[in-house]
Amino acid sequence: MFDAINNLLDACASGRGRDSMHKTAQFLADYVAKHFGDEEALQKQYHYPHYDAHHTFHVNYKKQLREAVDVIERSGATMENLQSLTQQVNVLLNHIRREDKRVAAHVRKNS
Repeated sequence: MFDAINNLLDACASGRGRDSMHKTAQFLADYVAKHFGDEEALQKQYHYPHYDAHHTFHVNYKKQLREAVDVIERSGATMENLQSLTQQVNVLLNHIRREDKRVAAHVRKNS
């Protein structure tokens, strides 16, 4: 995931961002769907006490990311769409830093 994001940023810095945006957005949507599914299975297995809130975030985030990908597919790789995709990535990274660390701590504690 980090490689895909870095590659998009590098492409933008060299003037090739428009070529990479759709591919990166689709990769992120696919990655998030798999990651969230795997993570939720783990949460259920270890009876994570905050599963419901975490699941709700996942559902809403996947919807927002899918909408951003759909806009890119419809209107192309614009600066506005890049900004929207970047905002979605920032939300994901913050979620991983905070919430996923809590899940990992719970799993380690209960393994």
